[in-house]
Amino acid sequence: MNLGYHANPRIVGICTAIFVASVLWISSLAASRITSLFLGLKIISFVIVFGSFFFQVDYSILRDATSTTAGTSYFPYIFMALPVCLASFGFHGNIPSLIICYGKRKDKLIKSVVFGSLLALVIYLFWLYCTMGNIPRESFKAIISSGGNVDSLVKSFLGTKQHGIIEFCLLVFSNLAVASSFFGVTLGLFDYLADLFKIDNSHGGRFKTVLLTFLPPALLYLIFPNGFIYGIGGAGLCATIWAVIIPAVLAIKARKKFPNQMFTVWGGNLIPAIVILFGITVILCWFGNVFNVLPKFG
Repeated sequence: MNLGYHANPRIVGICTAIFVASVLWISSLAASRITSLFLGLKIISFVIVFGSFFFQVDYSILRDATSTTAGTSYFPYIFMALPVCLASFGFHGNIPSLIICYGKRKDKLIKSVVFGSLLALVIYLFWLYCTMGNIPRESFKAIISSGGNVDSLVKSFLGTKQHGIIEFCLLVFSNLAVASSFFGVTLGLFDYLADLFKIDNSHGGRFKTVLLTFLPPALLYLIFPNGFIYGIGGAGLCATIWAVIIPAVLAIKARKKFPNQMFTVWGGNLIPAIVILFGITVILCWFGNVFNVLPKFG
């Protein structure tokens, strides 16, 4: 679908950041409501688009049986994807916001985290099935070389000659996917920074928190407009430290200091140790990717 007009991606990105920042400055609840609205529209467009792609899956493309990369082992690329996967399932940053929503009702908090993660897993698997079954492996080389941006993936889908309505819904879905993720992540980061730096909830205090939340990534976006994959990987690295390793270490320390707690997660010190080991593995994979030690597709 060609509308004959192409906006500057940097201008669009900065305008989006200003819009989200303005909503967060007004109210966290408003951001939560808009995220819910975007999520609903995203689900509708997702069902329309990938319901169509699901029935168009070419199993020769899915199995990579006929392309020039046929027979290639993709296992080494899993390690490069670990930091990205951690960021994709990183619900930890939303815990402060969930606590604000649910208060001390831990049952609702646990259900929200568990079912939210499972829902994300199902959607990701369905997305991968439709993506890998419609786009040849060679096309991913161009997507990766352009920084892995969402618009590059959308262009590859549009190259499969879809109906106009499907193209429109695909564009709606891709933009809403980014927008809803933007709202969700920044909402959690906003509440976390406000709590970390003890910033009050007044308009002046919220403005300070908005600057802390949006100014650093906005500057990085202007400097590295095609750094999507590195940005997600960097987010995965940060999440590994403060959302994987640190909580596991705190759990071990807390069990030693408070041996007679009313509630303790099963597994003794083995589970926290496995979590820490996983975190270290993710960090090594991130550095391996940055310094080109890990293999890269294309």
